Amino acid sequence: MDTLPLPHAYSRRVLLAVTGLSPQILTETLYALAVAQTPAFVPTEVHLITTTEGARLARAALLHPDGGQFHALCADYPVIRQTRFDESSIHIIGADTATPLADIRTPQENALAADAITAWVAKLTADADSALHVSIAGGRKTMGFYLGYAFSLFARAQDRLSHVLVSEPFESHPEFFYPPRQPRRLTTRDGRHIDSAEARVTLAEIPVVHMRHGLPVELQTGAVGFNQAVGVIQDRMAPAQLEIDLTHRTVRCGKRRLTLKPQLLAWFAWWAWLRKTGRGDGAGFVSWRTASADTPTFLKFYSMVVGVDAAAYEKTRSLLLNGMDEKFFQEKNAKLERALKTALGSESSPYLQTQLGKRPHTRRGLLLPTEAIFLPGLPTQP
Repeated sequence: MDTLPLPHAYSRRVLLAVTGLSPQILTETLYALAVAQTPAFVPTEVHLITTTEGARLARAALLHPDGGQFHALCADYPVIRQTRFDESSIHIIGADTATPLADIRTPQENALAADAITAWVAKLTADADSALHVSIAGGRKTMGFYLGYAFSLFARAQDRLSHVLVSEPFESHPEFFYPPRQPRRLTTRDGRHIDSAEARVTLAEIPVVHMRHGLPVELQTGAVGFNQAVGVIQDRMAPAQLEIDLTHRTVRCGKRRLTLKPQLLAWFAWWAWLRKTGRGDGAGFVSWRTASADTPTFLKFYSMVVGVDAAAYEKTRSLLLNGMDEKFFQEKNAKLERALKTALGSESSPYLQTQLGKRPHTRRGLLLPTEAIFLPGLPTQP
């Protein structure tokens, strides 16, 4: 069985973080990833999502030509020099609007932040040849939540989520950005002297449930809003339900509405009716031999769709005058399965027939709970 390479083995390695008033979480995370851990994960690029104030602080504290701490980190630990982090790596929420966000306080600002973060995670996970490391250590708590949730929605097997941990009293110290190669003496707010050589910077990796497989491909690779992505997952995790209304020619699988050709619509209704009424073996499972007994019911359903005077109905009725044969039974099952898989993709499983038993006693039927099947206008009592 093929396995994915470990994150550090990918040629494109991305670090994504959110920051607010503490830009040092970026250098701390870089140090933990590239220097403190084994094997090292040295990002080839960094992306920072922040507000206008967060961007100002990041530029001043990390990228300023005079004392920028990212430049100091690269000088102390040359392995990080291969990491691209510059002005273009800083992404301000709402930068494409008339009023980029200075802070995140209102519901509208939270919604804008959620959509921006989700879109970036979707974009950075679209490249199959990359590994993404996401840090939720910075920014407001809501930003960390949205970033972690977006990671759960889009992450692949090679991606990782973490929170950087800094030992006391260095955590949140305004002058501590990482343990420098040449130790420095710092002063705490209460006047105590501390030695940076005593600082411990580690990563706490956070396991999450990966839900990427539940998102349509177009959402995985394109710009997507937070609510839209969550809504898709909620719909796909909802309990399976089947409703077939022959009078109105409608089929609903969960929240998805399908269009089926008239004969397949009647065929699907017939299988749902078998399950709902417990025909066949008592649970709605039949073989092509035992199915013949209920041929009149299928024909009745078909007539409800196209009418008893339709040429297509008369042709099918004549074909099944002596009951259905194996060829008709197998062909209709195969066509219905293809139609459901085409329309529903990975969501089709609950609505497909299951096969039980061994030849020559093979039986087929739906496994949907009878209470999840709705057939308005049809008799459903056993």
